[in-house]
Amino acid sequence: MTEFQRPRGTRDFGPEEMAKRRFVEARLRSTAELFGFGEVMTPMFEDTALFVERSGEGIVNEMYAFKDKGDRDISLRPELTAPVMRFYVNELQNRAKPVKVFYFGNVFRYERPQSGRYREFFQFGAELIGAPSMESDAEVIALALWSLESIGLKDTVVRIGNLDILKGLLGKIGVEGDDQAACRRLIDKADFEALGRTLDGLGVAKAEQERLMSIIGLKGGAEALDKARELAGSDISGMDYLGGILERLAVYGFKNCTVDFSVARGLDYYTGMVFEIDAPCLGAEKQICGGGAYSLAELFGGEPVNSTGYAFGFDRIMLAMESSGIQIPIPGLQAYIIPIGEKARAEALDILRTLRSAGIQSDMDLMGRNISKALAYANSAGAEKAIIIGEKEIAEASVTVRDMKSGEQSKYPISDLLRGFLKGVI
Repeated sequence: MTEFQRPRGTRDFGPEEMAKRRFVEARLRSTAELFGFGEVMTPMFEDTALFVERSGEGIVNEMYAFKDKGDRDISLRPELTAPVMRFYVNELQNRAKPVKVFYFGNVFRYERPQSGRYREFFQFGAELIGAPSMESDAEVIALALWSLESIGLKDTVVRIGNLDILKGLLGKIGVEGDDQAACRRLIDKADFEALGRTLDGLGVAKAEQERLMSIIGLKGGAEALDKARELAGSDISGMDYLGGILERLAVYGFKNCTVDFSVARGLDYYTGMVFEIDAPCLGAEKQICGGGAYSLAELFGGEPVNSTGYAFGFDRIMLAMESSGIQIPIPGLQAYIIPIGEKARAEALDILRTLRSAGIQSDMDLMGRNISKALAYANSAGAEKAIIIGEKEIAEASVTVRDMKSGEQSKYPISDLLRGFLKGVI
């Protein structure tokens, strides 16, 4: 074993894996831009207080938090929503609304590493700020789904809830304030036994508990909404809002959306619609996206503004694509030039320059290998064509082009080489 190993909970990515990740990242970026979102970037570390303000003091134990040389409390970012909203308050809040931004970056959490979970991982997300409407909520969910379809991940399930409904249901049975927040967190964790004990302790009647559990357990489309209306009563708001979002998503072309009254997202800053996206191919740990409507700007010193956003677990997306058998193209060399003998090197370099200038991915033997070893290297590098040039070729102003898959070889005039690549006949 070498002396230095990578830190626990981190990973190294080789060229092939990075090519796959960059391909997926590029698709997500282009889809966000298609929806009119612009990219932003924030620092990798922030004042620790930013994350405490958002998530409470308990978050410190889950972060890489430290004192810098100026004795300031600094943390590596554990997520990206708070930094983006801090940036919005600092510099973007005077822009015309809505402000539509997306981001991609690495985040850090000091947690126990396990399958699919790391101390350094990656998030891709988007925020639509300043448009508190059913259309903006639907737009954000549609962007998330469109993004997943753009990378071939179509076998997903979208579960949409509404915190106004949960708050109304809990308030109707006398659960308010901190007790209500605690119950919503238990609902989010699907810990219904603990929820029952909590409601017992608060003196909630069994019949009321059963009605609440029945509503929380509902999942589906319009029929689930109708049943929820029947059980909840007309004085619970939010049902029509959920129905409107489903209708708009259907117009976008997404039929895999369901209501799920148990989606609560567990954090107090969420204000209304909340949603999660699952990839069933991942088994029990199937969630790949979470988001909803929230209000954070005022916590960071800005004017109150309603926002809707989401974040993808980028690493989980990659796992879901692998589990689904989705093939991600890995770009390889189009041409590998093999000069035979010292006299051929200058001509080989000129060919290399010409091909690269035209955007053709090209490389050349730099080791002075014999032809058999050079061809073996070209094959291992995934080159499509090997271009062989020696003294005979120089004399004929030509090259020998070898197809690395079929092994077929043919001569081409050097003057026709670039044209042949560009027309796809080589």
